[in-house]
Amino acid sequence: MNNQWAEIPILALGEIYSYLQPEDRFNASLVCRHWRGVLFQRRFFSNFKFKLHIGNERQCVFFRNSISNLTSELIIIFDFHNVFHIEKIRRILYRIARCENIQGLRFQTNSVGFIPPGDISDENLVDIEQIFVEPLKYFLSRKGTSCRVLDLGSIETLTYYAHEFLKSFKKPQALEELTLASLKYDPCHYSMLVIENSMLQKFTSLQVLSLDYDSVNEELINTIRILPLKKLLIFIHGLDRTHPGISDASWQNFANNFPSIELYLTLIYAYEAVEVLQVRILRRSMPLTHLRVLFCDFINAEALEWLSIHNSGTLKSVQWIDSACKHSDKSVMDLFMHSGQDPLIMMSWRCHYLEEIVIHGYVLDPHNIVGISRLRGNSLKRLEVSMIDETPDELTMDTFIEEINILLGQKWQPLTPNQLHPALGYTPVTEEARDDFVFDLIRSDIFK
Repeated sequence: MNNQWAEIPILALGEIYSYLQPEDRFNASLVCRHWRGVLFQRRFFSNFKFKLHIGNERQCVFFRNSISNLTSELIIIFDFHNVFHIEKIRRILYRIARCENIQGLRFQTNSVGFIPPGDISDENLVDIEQIFVEPLKYFLSRKGTSCRVLDLGSIETLTYYAHEFLKSFKKPQALEELTLASLKYDPCHYSMLVIENSMLQKFTSLQVLSLDYDSVNEELINTIRILPLKKLLIFIHGLDRTHPGISDASWQNFANNFPSIELYLTLIYAYEAVEVLQVRILRRSMPLTHLRVLFCDFINAEALEWLSIHNSGTLKSVQWIDSACKHSDKSVMDLFMHSGQDPLIMMSWRCHYLEEIVIHGYVLDPHNIVGISRLRGNSLKRLEVSMIDETPDELTMDTFIEEINILLGQKWQPLTPNQLHPALGYTPVTEEARDDFVFDLIRSDIFK
């Protein structure tokens, strides 16, 4: 390259960059080291989010040297079983605690329930507090830039320090997103997280909140009514028999305060709760918009029917997911014979805003899939299934699929075994594969 181009003064090159679109600016920075160095100015990185892979040493060096003072939101991706990753975490956290530009922090790991709470030794407790808790409290208590996003990554052990984290906020009124819901190491036995409901009243800008159902009670529902919530996500694991539940009156008051809120209810390995979903958890006035039932080994037809009747004015999405290897010999239709009607058909008829149906792990009747398509038409943005009764001959199936394509206004096919995530397939499923699938799904719900 001609040295004259390489020696353009920094101020002049920076002025040129200011007229370029972000993509063009980045491409220009690839010309040479001098041009690249000019790129790293705060004015070019507003609302910049950075994914930091702890296992990538070059990326970590790049973050420390060039990006740490530019990014506004940091996603830390690490493997908790990797001791080298953990050694870096503490240094990274203390580094970002000193970066006044960072307003959001998210964790992402493949081992969200990395230590069973009942087995935490004093030594492990000290490690967790020194590596994560203390630097996080330091980050939240900064006097300068306020924290707008705190996402604990569904890591169960970190959520047990939620009370300490909430107390540490220097400016709680600035927080816009708080995710405290977790994936449990053992969904049948775990410690309960207790949150002082009055403490949440300080977070007057909070728009997105996720919690485990065990922490949700009448007082909390009434407390958060004063917040400007746009999305509330509730995770259900075990179902404590002493949990009082939430009355229909409280949900009615909640719905009155939030006429357009998105309310996600997600059951995760909730083998007991799924059977009493419509009895213990769902309420007539609960403004439920999204239901997720993940690997609960049971499809509750009565709950689906209940939803189609009582949530017809709010329900937008239903995902009921299990592994095909556990249920390949079971037909969903068999469960509906006692009522003489398919609740998914009734849901498609009654629920005016329904735009997504995802069913995996259960055999569906192709006639009913056509029926769903006729009722919803192109308002159904996503219809995803993988197991269909193959009793009709090939020619008839082709006719069904062609009609569904026309009705939905998009190309549609049931997913083949090769297209399925390993957690959904016909071969035995590992816990790691299921956890990965669940983690990705619940993260996508948060970011929607």
